[in-house]
Amino acid sequence: MSYLDELENAMPVAPLKLMVLDSAAGLGNRVNDYLVDYRSKVNNVYNNDPAFQGYAEKDYLFKFSTPRFNSGEGKAVLAETVRGKDLFILVDVCNHSLTYKMNGYINHMSPDDHYQDLKRVIAATNGKAHRINVIMPFLYEGRQHRRAGRESLDCAYAFEELTQMGVTNFITFDAHDPRIQNAAPLSGFDNFTAHYQFARALLRSEKDLVFDKDHIIVISPDEGALERAIYFSSVIGADTGMFYKRRDYSTIVNGKNPIVAHEFLGNDIEGKDIIIIDDMISSGDSMLDTSRQLKAMKAKRVFICTTFGLFTNGLSSFDKAYADGIFDKVITTNLSYRPPELLTKPYYMEADMSKFLASIIDFLNHDLSMEMVSTPTEKIQRIIELYNDDLEIFKV
Repeated sequence: MSYLDELENAMPVAPLKLMVLDSAAGLGNRVNDYLVDYRSKVNNVYNNDPAFQGYAEKDYLFKFSTPRFNSGEGKAVLAETVRGKDLFILVDVCNHSLTYKMNGYINHMSPDDHYQDLKRVIAATNGKAHRINVIMPFLYEGRQHRRAGRESLDCAYAFEELTQMGVTNFITFDAHDPRIQNAAPLSGFDNFTAHYQFARALLRSEKDLVFDKDHIIVISPDEGALERAIYFSSVIGADTGMFYKRRDYSTIVNGKNPIVAHEFLGNDIEGKDIIIIDDMISSGDSMLDTSRQLKAMKAKRVFICTTFGLFTNGLSSFDKAYADGIFDKVITTNLSYRPPELLTKPYYMEADMSKFLASIIDFLNHDLSMEMVSTPTEKIQRIIELYNDDLEIFKV
């Protein structure tokens, strides 16, 4: 059964409302546009049923605000009723471009600030929403996913706290460690990836890729990303390799053990195109070091694909590396904030996730199985077929 058939024969859980925090405004507006377009075309068999009141709307965005006092304290104010709605709350905890005044000073919003605003809007619904679903593409404190010694376990506590506040479903992307869902095992937790969007962006950009084990190797920059690389390589029929990060565990720099060297495990890569798959670029130092070693091993081209491009140390190191021929393209999604200057770089490509996210919301609002949207294997293989059959008609 197709996506459309599934939707046309299903009842929505409740009227849909999309609550987009300022941190994710750009993505939220695009998702809203797709939802409006989807539902204007659905010829649902239950259209005349009272349960479908408000099904096809011109706008699903919920009106609210999160103002702050001069002391830095904040609150959430709802501008319309939320009673009986299936509420989807979208937040980007990595958007550091937003600011607020505190005692005359300008503060940039941190992940902690965004998380607190998320809790404020949940609290403001005061138990009136039919269901609360949180969409947090970059998992808050996701890298603090396990306890080692005398330290906090922030990610697990945050997820547990949200479920206790009444969140029914939690949606994230490429979680650093999806086992964090064990903190609240009876709550919904969906973790999606961007493999299909990466493949589509690459195929649209490069006109001479050959997807087989003789021409492409999918590389994991560390052992943590190996599962992503194995999946992607198996779908496109390529080989897999991995780098092992050798760290100095006797030293701590900026809260982590510095990397001494990257050791490569895999077959000969000379003359082959390389696709590096990972969940994020933070400072980017590790990714550039990996790319540098691959080019030293005579790789043909290096394409860096990561779900989140944080670029915490700026873009100067990437500009220099690109000028030196260390890598060829960087692809990230639009699920998190990206510096505006990044979008102007000749080496940057966007993997747009807004249509995919709209599909996730639409399916979840109908309480349908997420399997059709969570497993992109057939879609990836289909666009590769189109690409191989005729480059000129490749339009997906």
